[in-house]
Amino acid sequence: MLKKSEKHNRQAYWCVVSGNDLWLVDGKVPLGTAAQFALPQAQAIQVGEFEGVPVMWLNDADLDGERELTSLRTLLELPEALFYQLSKAIQYGYMSQSLRFCPQCGGRNHLNHNQLAMQCQDCRTLHYPRIFPCIIVAVRKGSQILLAQHNRHAGGMYTVIAGFLEVGETLETCVAREVEEETGIKVDNIRYFGSQPWAFPSSMMMAFLADYHSGDIKPDFGELKDAQWFDTDSLPLVAPEGTIARALIEATAEQVRAEKI
Repeated sequence: MLKKSEKHNRQAYWCVVSGNDLWLVDGKVPLGTAAQFALPQAQAIQVGEFEGVPVMWLNDADLDGERELTSLRTLLELPEALFYQLSKAIQYGYMSQSLRFCPQCGGRNHLNHNQLAMQCQDCRTLHYPRIFPCIIVAVRKGSQILLAQHNRHAGGMYTVIAGFLEVGETLETCVAREVEEETGIKVDNIRYFGSQPWAFPSSMMMAFLADYHSGDIKPDFGELKDAQWFDTDSLPLVAPEGTIARALIEATAEQVRAEKI
């Protein structure tokens, strides 16, 4: 058991978060002691570890002073395990800010440190972080991949199709529906690829590969700026490395290359 003084002097990664942003020091996640960064050790909550070093969460709104904050999106090049720990801190921060009142009785919620959940002070109900399930899918047609430019993406970036799961849907049904709704394309041979927690604000991306079945591209311009088939050896600007969207695109391109050998 560590003494209080030892805990205060223990090295940790410090995740001071607000929304999807967090505090960096010299462009890096602060690594050091609470005293070194003038942070309140007693308020910090450990959300995990990275290479044996604790990862501590604090909400910027609960601290004195002002800090310059940076979007988590800029840290995709970090080791995946560390990025996911930062994502956890972001999502716990989102939970603490978005679940201030009990959805069941309207009472005031407070953070239960043992459960890492918000607990109603009246009915005592525990409210854990809300996770929004999403699908994301790379659709292949021969040596081409279906890519879209979303209204929310700036800079001309193209990526694969994604969307939220609806009540009563299987993941596979959601894949087929989202692709058809956004592009007019029907798909088949839907198969699981992988997953990625995505703290914007609190999603779980479940990735799939699928094959073109039928239809012509008719973009839903309420969601998309454009959608096209692209040859996998001649791609536009695509989603950044570190995202599961990029992994899907690279996996599809590699599969095409392998079949040409």
